[in-house]
Amino acid sequence: MSDSSSARKPAPIQRLDETVINRIAAGEIINRPSNALKELIENSLDAGATSITVAVKDGGVKLLQIQDNGHGIRTEDLPLVCERFTTSKLKVYEDLSTIQTYGFRGEALASISHVSHLSITTKQADSECAFKAHYSDGKLAPAKPGGSCDPEPCAGNNGTIIAAEDLFYNIPSRKSALKNTRDEYNRIYEVASRYAIHNASVAFTCRKLGVAKPDLCTQQNSNAINNIGQVFGAKVAASLVEVGDEQNDIDTSFSGYVSSATHEMHKSVFLLFINHRLVDHTPIKRAVESLYSSVLPKASRPFVYLDLRIRPENVDVNVHPTKREVRFLNEDRIVSAIVDCIHSKLTTTND
Repeated sequence: MSDSSSARKPAPIQRLDETVINRIAAGEIINRPSNALKELIENSLDAGATSITVAVKDGGVKLLQIQDNGHGIRTEDLPLVCERFTTSKLKVYEDLSTIQTYGFRGEALASISHVSHLSITTKQADSECAFKAHYSDGKLAPAKPGGSCDPEPCAGNNGTIIAAEDLFYNIPSRKSALKNTRDEYNRIYEVASRYAIHNASVAFTCRKLGVAKPDLCTQQNSNAINNIGQVFGAKVAASLVEVGDEQNDIDTSFSGYVSSATHEMHKSVFLLFINHRLVDHTPIKRAVESLYSSVLPKASRPFVYLDLRIRPENVDVNVHPTKREVRFLNEDRIVSAIVDCIHSKLTTTND
């Protein structure tokens, strides 16, 4: 009886080691290379970049590199930049209600540094040279064992290069699940191309390392419809109609390009940006797809690109670890306005 009772005693509660905590958190935020890229692209856009170049090896597992011409990182901030919850975009919790930058939690670079070998090369316009730093588990690390952890001066252009090598090297189960490098690269390309469509004033390039010709190459100061044509083809771009509306009393507006009633495409494409964030929103997607199910030719699927702007204090951007989902006020009314606008446009263009 005593042996049975002893076997059922609960194990003592213990504090997890900080490294374990950070690695668990990193796994929630960075679940595959394309997710890491989304965070890095948003950092580049926050830095005011007008040119973003992505280079990939083995689907981003061996190497995921992004280079921008943004304002760079201050040299004195390099020791802090990969620590969790270090950010220049948020000071108090209430700032979340008016946040207009992509990043705000200070977790992306920290998370990547916990699951890869990370390096950052950065130069500001008023600096005489660039500085390169290496990171491990959120802290500065030497480039080689026994070396200095301090950032080293080097040649470089204005902006930042971030390279994540051997992604998930310390999480074997996660790494083993990413064996299909072609699928991982396609996901990376998808993220880069969607941000290129929405940020048409920024030049985007995406290529596999060692391949001269990029798969994505948009020009600076282009426009959304041109970039849609480059990514999805001229035929798709030519079949789209422009939509847009404003709900002034709730400070909401939207614009974009959607399938016309004669559009023929066998795969559905739904690009939704809310306050410039690429997000999923099931009620909007379901409502729009329901509308098109009665409009498009049989077996055709819609193409939808929407740029939805909502007063920042009406949007909760902090409801998902990867910021992939958001919630907002007046949801039913906004969904109805989008569907009504598209329906009206389809009816008008079909007459």
